[in-house]
Formats: sequence, structure tokens, C-alpha cells
Amino acid sequence: MDLGVNLGYFGMGVDQDNVAVAQEADRLGYTVAWAAEAYGSDVPTVLSWIGAQTTQIGLGAAVMQIPARTPAMTAMTAATLDTLSGGRFRLGLGVSGPQVSEGWHGVRFEAPLGRTREYVEVVRMALRRETVAHEGRHYPLPLPDGPGKALKLTIHAPRTDIPVYLAAVGPKNLELAGEVADGWHAIFFSPEHSGDLVESVATGRRRAGKGAATDPLDGFDIAPAVPVVVADDVQAAADSLRAYAALYVGGMGSREQNFYNRLAVRMGFEEAAAKVQDLYLARQHRDAAAAVPFEFIDATALIGPRERIRDRLQRYAEAGVGTLSVAPFAGGLEERLHVVRTMAELMGETGAP
Repeated sequence: MDLGVNLGYFGMGVDQDNVAVAQEADRLGYTVAWAAEAYGSDVPTVLSWIGAQTTQIGLGAAVMQIPARTPAMTAMTAATLDTLSGGRFRLGLGVSGPQVSEGWHGVRFEAPLGRTREYVEVVRMALRRETVAHEGRHYPLPLPDGPGKALKLTIHAPRTDIPVYLAAVGPKNLELAGEVADGWHAIFFSPEHSGDLVESVATGRRRAGKGAATDPLDGFDIAPAVPVVVADDVQAAADSLRAYAALYVGGMGSREQNFYNRLAVRMGFEEAAAKVQDLYLARQHRDAAAAVPFEFIDATALIGPRERIRDRLQRYAEAGVGTLSVAPFAGGLEERLHVVRTMAELMGETGAP
């Protein structure tokens, strides 16, 4: 099991701190630094900046939003970043949610599975430097009955098979990830509740004839973003994650369409998920955070003293995680660096495969 580090969003006043975290992770042998986008900082710009100030660590998009770019533009960006970084780029993709897709990008949130499938097809075709001609419902290229011409990517990136990850939560999207992608960028991943989710990925892999006969997940990277809080007081550590959990479970989407709320329900937290959502949508954000069960936070994060975290690391490897992506939840730079260093030490101590 490898270590990654989640840098989150930029432009929030801690940008140079994020660079320092990425540089320390690079020095310690972390395999990838991930950057995210919502409706603020964009991933490609951030990863270019991080890539210019690191030497070996992979540069991961977690994730680039499908409604924000045409698949051809994404292929161009991926090939450029991979070229400039000497083959370090990992392309994470996701359809985002209806609020961001329609409210920010002006793109209808419809047929997310079909759009994702076609999007990945076009991106891979372009990265292989094939002449891009695609007869899809969502991305017909060139446009029919027009002057457009089928074109080929002009630059030669170090790799024509840049790894593609999908951000997926629901069972059907997980099957799609197994079928068309090289990895799954997971959120609120609980090893104890992951069996059905991982099996959905495996189903997609088997359908596509991927992996080994005895292990369909062979060659596939499960890469959850895992909040980490190193502290003597476990309850206090959990409290520092309550607002984050409430934002996703309660407020990331509408009452009808909140993928994270549905995930919490599938994990057995139906009553709590409904309460958190009711409070959050009523703009009672503090009460919503207080209503997040400790058990949900503990299942989806690594919190507490270093010994407690060490003892719980192995469960991720046993659940099939290939890259454990550390999201250091800490106040300042030194605290975040402490988390990054502690996780590297604990991986060495446990010898997690």
C-alpha cells in the first residue's frame, strides 16, 4: 500500500503551505499529491505549480470536473502536464453534482454514467494519438453535418496510457470505474463497510475482462482520501472533522440528490444522515456537525494517538486499498507536516503491503 497526500483546494490563504506539504511528501517517498477543484481553484494550474517545485511525486487530479471541459481539452491538458512533469500525471475525473454542473458550468446533469463512459473513451483515444472520431450520443466528434475535421493530438506525451481514475460513490458508477478506469478515487471510505463497494468495482472489471482470473482488481488502484488527525484525545480529533462530514452528508447537493448522504445510509447511518441533512439544509450548520455520529467519523478517518492510527492502518490494506491518500486535518503548517511525517513513519512500522 502506497501513501498519497491530498492538498485540497488552493487560493484559501495557505498556498505556500500546500507546496511545503507536497515537497515534504515528495522527500518522504509519497507516490502522489492530489489537488481538487470545485468552483474555486482549478486542478491543472495547481498541479503545474506543484510539479515545478517537486521532483518525483506523482501529480494527481482529484478530480477534474467533466462538465468543465470537453474531453479533447482534458486530453490536451493531461498530455501537457504529463510532458512537463516527465510522466508524473494521474487523471482523475468526476461528473461533480447537479448544483455545480448546472449552476456553475451550465451543463445539464443528465445521464452521468453514459457521459462519463463516452468522455473516457474520447480522452483515451486522443491520448493514444489516434484520429479522434467518436459516434457517441453525448460527444459526437466531429459534429455531424458541419465543417469539423477529425484531428489528432499534436504533442507526444511520455505516456499514451496516462492512468485514469474515477470519483465514484454509487454502485453503478463503481462498476463503471472498474470497467473503464485504472483507479477509484474514493471519499468516506470505510474498510469495514467497503465490501459491496469493492465488489461493484470487481464486477465492472470482470465485465471488461480486466485483471487476473483469480483477482479482478489486479492492476486497479483503490485510492481513498482519508482524513488524518493525530491527537491524544480521540473525541477532540473527531470533533475537528464534524463540520467537514456535515458539509458533505448534509449540504453537498439537494435533498433529492446527495450521493454522500446515500453512502452514509448504505453504511447503516440512515437516521443520523437524515438528521444531519435536515439541520444543514435548515442552515443550522453547527447543529448538523454535532449530529454527525462519532462512529461514522471513526469509520472513515484515521484519528487519535499514533499507536491507534498504526493499529488501524492494516485494515485499509486488507480492504484492497492501493494508495492511501492522507488528508492532513491540522491547524497550521507544522501540524500538517507532522501528520505527513507520522504517516510515513507508521507505514514503515506496520510494513503494510
